[in-house]
Amino acid sequence: MNHRIRRRVMAATVVLTAAAVLPVSSAYAQAAHKPKVALVMKSLANEFFLTMETGAKDYQKHNPNNFDLITNGIKDETDTANQIRIVEQMIVSKVDVIVLAPADSKALVPVVKKAVDAGIIVVNIDNRLDPDVLKSKDLNVPFVGPDNRKGAQKVGDYLAKKLKSGDEVAILEGVSTTTNAQQRTAGFKDAMQTVGAKVVSVQSGEWEIDKGNAVASAMLSEHPGVKALLAGNDNMAIGAVSAVRAAGKQGKVYVVGYDNINAIRPMLKDGRVLATADQYAAKQAVFGIDTGLKAINEHKKQSELSGVVETPVDLITK
Repeated sequence: MNHRIRRRVMAATVVLTAAAVLPVSSAYAQAAHKPKVALVMKSLANEFFLTMETGAKDYQKHNPNNFDLITNGIKDETDTANQIRIVEQMIVSKVDVIVLAPADSKALVPVVKKAVDAGIIVVNIDNRLDPDVLKSKDLNVPFVGPDNRKGAQKVGDYLAKKLKSGDEVAILEGVSTTTNAQQRTAGFKDAMQTVGAKVVSVQSGEWEIDKGNAVASAMLSEHPGVKALLAGNDNMAIGAVSAVRAAGKQGKVYVVGYDNINAIRPMLKDGRVLATADQYAAKQAVFGIDTGLKAINEHKKQSELSGVVETPVDLITK
């Protein structure tokens, strides 16, 4: 009898121990699960996105218990197909949040839909996804970023002080299918209209230095009276500065940009570039990550997310 009783007591003890341990193990597993955040950017050849990546990594380093971070970028600004593949890889990797700076405002929407259908929270930064295409897919994707039109108008208004009515200017636009390129062009046009300057050409430099240089050179050749080149980002502005120098027009043609990357600062200092705008790449990444983590912590679904978190954009001059 004693032997049988002893066996029953031992069996009961095992059951009670298991019952006590299992909830603790489960709680530990939940506590141990950190959200996995993927930051998917445009070209890492562009200093702006390197700054964004560095800001995100620094933020994760200071908050190591809150989330894990994966960063990805594409080879150049027009490599949309590869960016779509990266997002698909993040879906397969089962990340919890994707913070996306899309290379194309429309082409990325279908893969965003795939991510959302897989239960991943998607936050849009830098370049806004097309609202009409999102609506057609019944998607709510919060946008974290600056008012690009307002930012470009600030730069254009500063340039306008150097111009007079009737002066000819040309605009180097980013990738024309991106919302931020379109908005910056619109902001530049707003400022030029105010002063009465004539926009004689708008062409895409695809956000790249070399392409910006080629486009600016063609503009200066086709329109020799151009007084200013307004570039939608600093990479294209750097290309435009080279084109102005090659045309022998230094000091005769103003150049402005957008982004305030490190490479543009010596040009601001010596006057080769008149002005740019700082849209705080690192802050955009951090705000985007926070928006995604907040949704996770509050157990919100993508359908419950919407709206705009406007980040700052400031005029930068010498």
